Amino acid sequence: MADRKSGTDVNWPPLSPIEVGMKCACPRCGEGKLYDGMLKPAQRCMACGLDYSFIDSGDGPAVFVIMILGFVILGLALLLESVIQPPMWLQFLIWVPVTIVLSLWALRITKAIMIALQYRTAAREGERLK
Repeated sequence: MADRKSGTDVNWPPLSPIEVGMKCACPRCGEGKLYDGMLKPAQRCMACGLDYSFIDSGDGPAVFVIMILGFVILGLALLLESVIQPPMWLQFLIWVPVTIVLSLWALRITKAIMIALQYRTAAREGERLK
């Protein structure tokens, strides 16, 4: 039986969206895998059977990752440049792979947190008013 207000099932205790997101686990049971691959959500939870068709994290996670990691990576690159002054090719050799790996990791986690928040608050696409 589903509780309409919260969007969660009555039999499942509410879980912390941050905890569940950090584990990339099912937002209802916290046990099953959320992803089928790196960033593609699975069809349903293998542990509790929750249908993941409600998932629509949108562009929010990508924006957070771009803004935060862009600031951090740029700051670290400028710090390295001012302290060591390595050649430009070495800067690229260091920061391009670091940026790609951190972006994928951060996107996976922020997307999982947004999905868990979407589940917890029963967020749905807005409807037009007549």
